[in-house]
Amino acid sequence: MWQNCKEPVLGASVLADGISPFSTKTTTLCCECMRCCGRRDPRPRTVWLGHPEKRDQRYPRNVINNQKYNFFTFLPGVLFNQFKYFFNLYFLLLACSQFVPEMRLGALYTYWVPLGFVLAVTIIREAVEEIRCYTRDKEVNSQIYSKLTARGTVKVKSSSIQVGDLIIVEKNQRVPADMIFLRTSEKNGSCFLRTDQLDGETDWKLRLPVTCTQRLPTASELLQIRSYVYAEEPNIDIHNFVGTFTREDSDPPVNESLSIENTLWASTVIASGTVVGVVLYTGRELRSVMNTSNPRSKIGLFDLEVNCLTKILFGALVVVSLVMVALQHFAGRWYLQIIRFLLLFSNIIPISLRVNLDMGKIVYSWMIRRDSKIPGTVVRSSTIPEQLGRISYLLTDKTGTLTQNEMVFKRLHLGTVAYGLDSMDEVQSHIFSIYTQQSQDPPALKGPTLATKVRKTMSSRVHEAVKAIALCHNVTPVYESNGVTDQAEAERHYEDACRVYQASSPDEVALVQWTESVGLTLVGRDQSSMQLRTPGGQILNFTILQIFPFTYESKRMGIIVRDESTGEITFYMKGADAVMAGIVQYNDWLEEECGNMAREGLRVLVVAKKSLTEEQYQDFEARYVQAKLSVHDRSLKVATVIESLEMEMELLCLTGVEDQLQMDVRPTLEILRNAGIKVWMLTGDKLETATCTAKNAHLVTRTQDIHIFRLVTNRGEAHLELNAFRRKHDCALVISGDSLEVCLKYYEYEFMELACQCPAVVCCRCAPTQKAQIVRLLQERTGKLTCAVGDGGNDVSMIQEADCGVGVEGKEGKQASLAADFSITQFKHLGRLLMVHGRNSYKRSAALSQFVIHRSLCISTMQAVFSSVFYFASVPLYQGFLIIGYSTIYTMFPVFSLVLDKDVKSEVAMLYPELYKDLLKGRPLSYKTFLIWVLISIYQGSIIMYGALLLFESEFVHIVAISFTSLILTELLMVALTIQTWHWLMIVAELLSLSCYIASLVFLHEFIDVYFIATLSFLWKVTVITLVSCLPLYVLKYLRRRFSPPSYSKLTS
Repeated sequence: MWQNCKEPVLGASVLADGISPFSTKTTTLCCECMRCCGRRDPRPRTVWLGHPEKRDQRYPRNVINNQKYNFFTFLPGVLFNQFKYFFNLYFLLLACSQFVPEMRLGALYTYWVPLGFVLAVTIIREAVEEIRCYTRDKEVNSQIYSKLTARGTVKVKSSSIQVGDLIIVEKNQRVPADMIFLRTSEKNGSCFLRTDQLDGETDWKLRLPVTCTQRLPTASELLQIRSYVYAEEPNIDIHNFVGTFTREDSDPPVNESLSIENTLWASTVIASGTVVGVVLYTGRELRSVMNTSNPRSKIGLFDLEVNCLTKILFGALVVVSLVMVALQHFAGRWYLQIIRFLLLFSNIIPISLRVNLDMGKIVYSWMIRRDSKIPGTVVRSSTIPEQLGRISYLLTDKTGTLTQNEMVFKRLHLGTVAYGLDSMDEVQSHIFSIYTQQSQDPPALKGPTLATKVRKTMSSRVHEAVKAIALCHNVTPVYESNGVTDQAEAERHYEDACRVYQASSPDEVALVQWTESVGLTLVGRDQSSMQLRTPGGQILNFTILQIFPFTYESKRMGIIVRDESTGEITFYMKGADAVMAGIVQYNDWLEEECGNMAREGLRVLVVAKKSLTEEQYQDFEARYVQAKLSVHDRSLKVATVIESLEMEMELLCLTGVEDQLQMDVRPTLEILRNAGIKVWMLTGDKLETATCTAKNAHLVTRTQDIHIFRLVTNRGEAHLELNAFRRKHDCALVISGDSLEVCLKYYEYEFMELACQCPAVVCCRCAPTQKAQIVRLLQERTGKLTCAVGDGGNDVSMIQEADCGVGVEGKEGKQASLAADFSITQFKHLGRLLMVHGRNSYKRSAALSQFVIHRSLCISTMQAVFSSVFYFASVPLYQGFLIIGYSTIYTMFPVFSLVLDKDVKSEVAMLYPELYKDLLKGRPLSYKTFLIWVLISIYQGSIIMYGALLLFESEFVHIVAISFTSLILTELLMVALTIQTWHWLMIVAELLSLSCYIASLVFLHEFIDVYFIATLSFLWKVTVITLVSCLPLYVLKYLRRRFSPPSYSKLTS
């Protein structure tokens, strides 16, 4: 089995991140390594239908895995992630040093219990998240499918599917693995696929089965024939495929070439019929998986800033220790004294900081989940809620995120008159009058000369437009049984209740549904004919002579039909206004009205027609067939022949279709814009569609210009186009994925600099990996935080790459929401998630971290004063339980209650998103605020210690009693000073802490003189010291709020 791997083929591997293939030496090493690990270079494969055991290589299991760790790597991985930070490593070394007798300062538990608690909290939190992730993956991997075997049809889990299995996929079911399409239940021998979870495109894709297997009488015959598929090695390209199908037992053997049209990629959804496919690729070799990056452990910017502050505190700790030893003139074993002082002042860096922040994150996550105004929101990564409060760039998908992907017909414009939603009944009456008039007129008048003799009435103009829309499309009506009527009967009688429309584009369906609503219904269609039903129930038959499908290059589609009743041949065409303007006869209203409708966010199509005589058509057909048979420049010759028809066409109407936006998308985008967040839309959809949605959603405001970046293919074109763009000011940018790739290849820095200045950017035709690349470039170039929002499998890479990934639970599954840090049910919930929860989480964590540092610096300052007074001795001021109790039961609850504090109500935060803008500068936790808290700590620690030394009378234990009590009271009063909005739990926490301290004095007779604290002398001394340490700060706070109030206080007053 292994002999095939001896000579690695260069270039066989296509890596997920687009890196060029390895050198020969590296490939050999890699191959050796992969041999050991069970992985090998991807190679082309031969897959026998229904015989997974006949495999020529080992294939990965068909499992989805979003977990960061497995059973064996969990503990080492979590511990490594904890101790790679200076903060935690410092405490580990500190605790270990207590095993050395010369360095021991107190009981071992005073160092190991806090560290153990921190690690336990982290491990439990990570374990909970991993278990949640595992259960979500298990749900996807446990989906049941039908598999064809020699024993008949059996049920299998998605994770049990192997390469070579014959899998049956029902309508509206997700394709579980990359397959070759063998059979369909559809009469027309094809099926439609919804691919928006893979490539973000809203258009349904037409897929064709292998001709040989589709002709077999039954699906079970697939197991009787000897056939195999030869397929290329697994790679990242979702738009191309190369393979062959071979049937050996026929005479002669059948060979069919396979292309993208014969594939069913995983993560797509079957939109019509039931299909049978043979599995080609599974697990990590799926196209959808290769287009997603591995989940990474995200570390918040806030945590990095706190880590930076702890390094500064460590520097202060070393300096203080060296000063103490220097003041002893480096006497005796001074190096041991340095270590003892380092341990003595270790409180400067608070171990409780990590615990408090981690527990705070859990509280914020719980608050997000419990918020009734954003129901269904799930926090999948509880380590980064503060990131939500500092987002500068929001990158959003379009389809299913901003829009519902449901098209609604909004406007019919005939040049002199326009019909909106409120006047569609007029259109209906025009259609009705035409057909009732026709049924009453003698047949002689129905000839083609009537229209030329009689000046066209409004009714006939409306009728011509509606008929053109009802005929010029690629829509197929399909009949399904509805429990009352079976499928065959529904098809025979054209039952309205059983009919559904299938098409590659939702806007085509919207147009046909609209013609049905005004009286002209598409009831039947096959490869060569079409049937329309009039309001009176009469069936109109049309023969389809030619179809010219829509392409991204031509931006139009055409159809030639013959009316069976009159023999008239008509060429109908519809397309984008830019191309149709040069095809239709001269008019003075097309450009203006197209502009007006586009500004309303409607997708505009221009509809035109041309009547052909039999001779004209026969001449055209002859040239067209000849062009299609040519070997050289076939597409160019075909296009030239079609263009000969596309001249002086009669302009019939404009249609305006709107892609329905998700609820409250416009106000949400406005909130984000006012909050200083720049929104970029990254979509796999067409340029016109993306531009329309950007206008419709008010991503681009009415006053802003739009610069549509021309398609560039080389360095010179990119240079010219960038120069043209540089001259524009306050202008939104629309660019396609291909042009973007060229710009990033040659002018990455210049392009990103210009794009970052734009108020909005729209990137269309983006591949999934391109979306992730844009996120990465934004992070590198700006250093700002990014948030990515999407709902499809094609958004997973972008979501995982962003600092903050938000998944929207869409109609098409949960792939994006499972891979995201936060999952929401609607785009509008994003506003509250950022403005309220993000802002609160960041401000609370900033206050909490600075307060915990203040608490530790206070006691460290007191230790420094104590040591300096007592001849620089490395003797601890507080020992045993006092030192542990200080940062736990005596002050923990009030300090931690800061996670409930808020400066403004959530309604105010939503009403004034400008408050969010203040956080983007990082002011709540900056070097300035840190320095202020350090100075406060030094002031209070010095006052308490010097006060206790001045006022104590005879015994040393009195110093401990006075200073420790004053310290506890000062901390409780400082919490009260910091709180901006009181919560009943805060009051409970203050009273509980005070009660715990008073109650514990009974048990602390080893450290504190119980009889002394009951005296009046003790009480007045503690009161004076506490007042002197806290009163000046209260006065300063009052003066600051009076003369220089922060922005939020102006809104609350």
